[in-house]
Amino acid sequence: MIERKLAYKESKLFLKIDGEGFFDIAHYSLLKHRAELEEYIALHPIFRSSLEPLDVGEDAPSVVRLMAEAANRTGVGPMAAVAGAIADLMLEEVVEKGCRFAIVENGGDIAMKVDRVAKVAVYAGSSPFSGRIGFEVMPEDTPMGVCTSSGTVGHAISFGRADAAVAFADCAALADAAATAIGNQVKSEGDVRKAAEFAKKLGIRGAVVIKGKSIAAWGRIPKIVKSEGLPEYFYKEFLG
Repeated sequence: MIERKLAYKESKLFLKIDGEGFFDIAHYSLLKHRAELEEYIALHPIFRSSLEPLDVGEDAPSVVRLMAEAANRTGVGPMAAVAGAIADLMLEEVVEKGCRFAIVENGGDIAMKVDRVAKVAVYAGSSPFSGRIGFEVMPEDTPMGVCTSSGTVGHAISFGRADAAVAFADCAALADAAATAIGNQVKSEGDVRKAAEFAKKLGIRGAVVIKGKSIAAWGRIPKIVKSEGLPEYFYKEFLG
């Protein structure tokens, strides 16, 4: 098992993967799909700026089609799914080559396929739940996307104030877009239950919403467990 960081332009990734050769495949996938997305945006600049779903042609690159489909299912702009979509494609390509354990984290959004139990910690800003809870993911529940949106942490666009809106879905692109849509529903601690219920409309497996001292969950989510904290690389790479 190896752990590696990858950085390319705006993408900051962490990979935990069962073989050096798979890392090279994932790296090439990142470069390829980023290039295809940039070429598409150069021809269709509205794709970058739209805050609403957009239709794309069947001849669009796979990363664009993944983003557009996730946006259409959740009612947000396609760029809300960019990190998850790239993670999905990286995961898909290493699994096709025989990788049995892979966690691809792209700026906090995760695509994973594992052959043993894996744990995912939650970062929720200043909430007392931050770094103290996580999820125990079983192999039979993967591949899975686990993505988080926050209106109080980071620079991603959010119209809400959730400390963490965590979405679980069959793929990371959908989880990424859904997390944004769910997080948009949270303005105060009193909104967490409503936001979790809103997740029912999005075609995902489940969601957990955190704001301050309040937390709510809906759907089929991994077992919530006590976390031993976030890894050191997270603080260095994502929190300055």
